[in-house]
Amino acid sequence: TSIMDEDSKPLLGSVQAGEYYTDSLDPKQRRPFHVEPRNIVGDDPQERVSAEAAALSSRVHYYGRLTASSDPLLVPPDHVIPSPEDIYIYSPLGTAFKVRGGDSTAKNPSIVTIFAIWNTMMGTSILSMPWGIKQAGFTLGIIIIVLMGLLTLYCCYRVLKSTKSIPYEDTSDWEFPDVCKYYFGGFGKWSSLVFSLVSLIGAMVVYWVLMSNFLFNTGKFIYNYVHNVSSSDAFGTNGTDRGECTQGSIIITGTLSVVYLIFLVTYKAIRLGFHLDFHWFDSSTFFLPEFRSLFPQLSGVLTLAFFIHNCIITLMKNNKHQENNVRDLSLAYLLVGLTYLYVGVLIFAAFPSPPLSKDCIEPNFLDNFPSSDVLVFVARTGLLFQMTTVYPLLGYLVRVQLMGQLFGDHYPGFLHVFILNIVVVGTGVLMARFYPNIGSISRYSGAICGLALVFVLPSLIHMVSLKRRGELRWPSAVFHSFLVLLGVANLFGQFFM
Repeated sequence: TSIMDEDSKPLLGSVQAGEYYTDSLDPKQRRPFHVEPRNIVGDDPQERVSAEAAALSSRVHYYGRLTASSDPLLVPPDHVIPSPEDIYIYSPLGTAFKVRGGDSTAKNPSIVTIFAIWNTMMGTSILSMPWGIKQAGFTLGIIIIVLMGLLTLYCCYRVLKSTKSIPYEDTSDWEFPDVCKYYFGGFGKWSSLVFSLVSLIGAMVVYWVLMSNFLFNTGKFIYNYVHNVSSSDAFGTNGTDRGECTQGSIIITGTLSVVYLIFLVTYKAIRLGFHLDFHWFDSSTFFLPEFRSLFPQLSGVLTLAFFIHNCIITLMKNNKHQENNVRDLSLAYLLVGLTYLYVGVLIFAAFPSPPLSKDCIEPNFLDNFPSSDVLVFVARTGLLFQMTTVYPLLGYLVRVQLMGQLFGDHYPGFLHVFILNIVVVGTGVLMARFYPNIGSISRYSGAICGLALVFVLPSLIHMVSLKRRGELRWPSAVFHSFLVLLGVANLFGQFFM
């Protein structure tokens, strides 16, 4: 707002909205320049007019007359602009309101940021951790979880820092696809989009398989309850004879679900006890080798389990203390890794061998419990409810990303959206009918999207950035090239191991 004289010129002590802005602020959060405060509404209502304030106001008006606000060449320099605590907005009534400095978006303390990342990553892989450890071997599985956690943490750190290495650009509202476009043009933009869609659609397929699984077992529990079928704490009894094996599932992001799952795992482990017998390279009737050649299946699942790279920049923007971003990210990854280790190790160790073989651990370890188990029924029912609410949100993200890029509109028409929904839901129905192994679905989608968004693009962007600044050295080039090769090997390992 502004107070205008007869010649339509701003009077001293007023602000013409949108005319004067500082060049150091986010364009979405630009604020009016300082002018003389007269009737201040705030903590200190006393008169604060001074010669210095009048001079500052005159300078701002002078720069504003030189060029339009859209031209950055003659924007008033920073030394002309007063500190944020001296910025006011004036109403036509002559009242001044103090502009509170800083970003208007609410910021989170570090503890909230850490648990937000932990909660976001606790998604489609936690129920497959015991199965992944079984595929790799108990000892090798623990080693791989630790190593993959460190590698994905470093790559996530590179994504977080990628916007800071771009000179002469305002990257305050950039996301990782924008960084990819800056370095690699249209190819970088579309490759990041395609691989992001792979992770989203893969998650939707897994969710559909799980919703079918949980709904079936919920109905089975009701049937068992009505017909007084007793429950058991033993694994491997969910509709199978002794020694037979079934197929599996996942858990949704949700703090209550994760906490309840940890309680369930702890309770079952206490009831069943530990059943371990170390055979380093040879298997036995009931136990598996500590090192197995199927370990790439665990690395594929872990790539998805530790995947948060496509949204880490957004999550960290809301951190109140930006200087602690690296520390908070590291602590969040530590919590995630410890949670995966806790669930995976306890279920694997508590699996009753004998009488059952460790090879009977399912991709969804809840499938190893009978449908009539009350505690497991509560877990399945809660997960089913949460997945039915999250599934439409994932579909919305797929539609926004895909339709926005192809047609420039999030909702180009009913037919377009209808066809997309038919394809996505139909894929989930077919997988639930013919291949309901969510461990394998997770590892394939994780290895595919992780190839680009976890290993290749962050490493290439870092090397290109260093090369442009003349700071690329051979140790850094060798290490980041190794990460690229590791991502490629991880993908090929899903098909050949």
